[in-house]
Amino acid sequence: MPSDVILGEGDFRYRVDRDWAKLPDGWSFQEVAAVGVDAADNVYVFNRGAHPMIVLDREGNFLRSWGEDIFAHAHGIHIAADGTLYCTDDGDHTVRRLTPDGRVLMTIGVPGRASPFMGGAPFNRCTHTALSPQGDIYVSDGYGNARVHKYSPDGRLLLSWGQPGVGPGEFNLPHNIVCDPDGWVYVADRESHRIQVFDGNGRFETQWTNVHRPSGLCMTFGACPLCYVGEIGPYLKVNRAYPNLGPRVSILDNRGNVLARLGRTQDGVGQEPGQFMSPHGIAVDSRGDIYVGEVVRSSWPSAFPDRPVPPDLKSLQKLIKQ
Repeated sequence: MPSDVILGEGDFRYRVDRDWAKLPDGWSFQEVAAVGVDAADNVYVFNRGAHPMIVLDREGNFLRSWGEDIFAHAHGIHIAADGTLYCTDDGDHTVRRLTPDGRVLMTIGVPGRASPFMGGAPFNRCTHTALSPQGDIYVSDGYGNARVHKYSPDGRLLLSWGQPGVGPGEFNLPHNIVCDPDGWVYVADRESHRIQVFDGNGRFETQWTNVHRPSGLCMTFGACPLCYVGEIGPYLKVNRAYPNLGPRVSILDNRGNVLARLGRTQDGVGQEPGQFMSPHGIAVDSRGDIYVGEVVRSSWPSAFPDRPVPPDLKSLQKLIKQ
């Protein structure tokens, strides 16, 4: 059952449900890198456990799993309008297009082969994928590069932009990417604490600087799209306990104005209802419920360096719109 914890206010109130997912006995996500929702509100959980893609219905009931022989290290997921999935694997430097039951239709990148570190060529630990309204493919790249690559729908490289730095069009870890209904491209420039906005050919338009280490991104479609941002908190010893910096989920309009901040950030990082550890992947269903995936095991040593990682960390929660 959902907890009695309510996050947000006004039009953005959500009840926290940390026990929404019902997995088969003995199964675990380990940690959830990304979440996607299809047109039927089925939820695809791209995780780092033994079963990389776990599919649940909107009530959390288990439907199927796949990907055990495909993925090296789950990182990003985008579900296209036709229901196919674009899965970004930073462990083997690829983007794969798959059917909803896990059949590979296209692979971009050479599995297991990274491009030279910060060399600009795709890919070196690519992080996420987004589609334009016309079907062009954008890939943020990533941990070992500071680039965005644009591909045609059939996987031909069209152009790339970006280099290491803090100026317009430069990146300090491009961690996530989304497109809006007009074709603008939004890149979570995580370690520069900003979201950069580009046209479809990589021309810098503006930046939003009212976020802290933006990690997860989700953009809704429609006349007035909203941007859901998973922000991860500070991790240095000197500022680890600072309040009001995250981790949290923020909701922005398409001009970057903050509409809501969700999360008990005054209590810091944690596993209690209403707290987050590292909101890494975000998806929103047709009713406005938010699914938040967290890389809890990766973030635990930064948050609690003197405590061993517990075996039963929760890495997926549902925020039910009230």
